[in-house]
Amino acid sequence: MATSDRKASRKDQILQALAQMLEATPGGRITTAALAKEVGVSEAALYRHFPSKAKMFEGLIEFIENSLFSRINAIVKEEPDATEQCGQILHLLLAFTEKNPGITRILTGDAITGETDRLRQRVVQLYDRIETQLKQILREAELKQGKRTTLSPAQTANLMLCAAEGRISQYVRSGFTRSPLENWLGQWSLLSGALFRVPEKVI
Repeated sequence: MATSDRKASRKDQILQALAQMLEATPGGRITTAALAKEVGVSEAALYRHFPSKAKMFEGLIEFIENSLFSRINAIVKEEPDATEQCGQILHLLLAFTEKNPGITRILTGDAITGETDRLRQRVVQLYDRIETQLKQILREAELKQGKRTTLSPAQTANLMLCAAEGRISQYVRSGFTRSPLENWLGQWSLLSGALFRVPEKVI
């Protein structure tokens, strides 16, 4: 194996260990000493791969971004209906958090409290991108399909994301015992039905 491959493998190993520790200690802080012990290397070895703990968290945030937005782009391309697009995007977000509980602590800010503000801003930007995508879908649905929301597209996109964020927070708060997808399909059916205007009948 090439040296670059070994480095990439070790970096992935460190990030996986960090994610597992975040899951195993809900509400707890992760020290580089404990992480190094988990990986089986010295702290100095950790810093050869990542110059700081913040960079390790950034590596996990990049994983979240790549995982979510590659799939979101595919949903927008493959699904023609705006309501379905929004529903699939929110379901994707909730399913991702359920599958990656430790990383989800980063999305709620729980794991990065006391860390550099740059991390918090990255998470803010991630949510802003999702909300912007939802808003764009709703605006295009109105322009191209005449499909209008009860509130403005901006207000509707925000409400959708708030519903998903609330479930993600409950998941973390429960110590990962309360699935973010529990009863979601029925709730989304009710919510989406209220978010879009009923088309007026032509007399």
